[in-house]
Amino acid sequence: LYRDPWAKLEAWRKTPAYFSRRAMFGNMFPGFGIAVVAFSAYVAWDKLFNP
Repeated sequence: LYRDPWAKLEAWRKTPAYFSRRAMFGNMFPGFGIAVVAFSAYVAWDKLFNP
């Protein structure tokens, strides 16, 4: 199947799981979801207890 000895080692680069647009966008902001939840909780806490 692989005639080029380096082709097998380079095959992972063509896998869409790592380099699809969705995967690259998701890896660009790794903590963004947690930050949004934490900031929303902070704003809700601030609005409820400090009117």
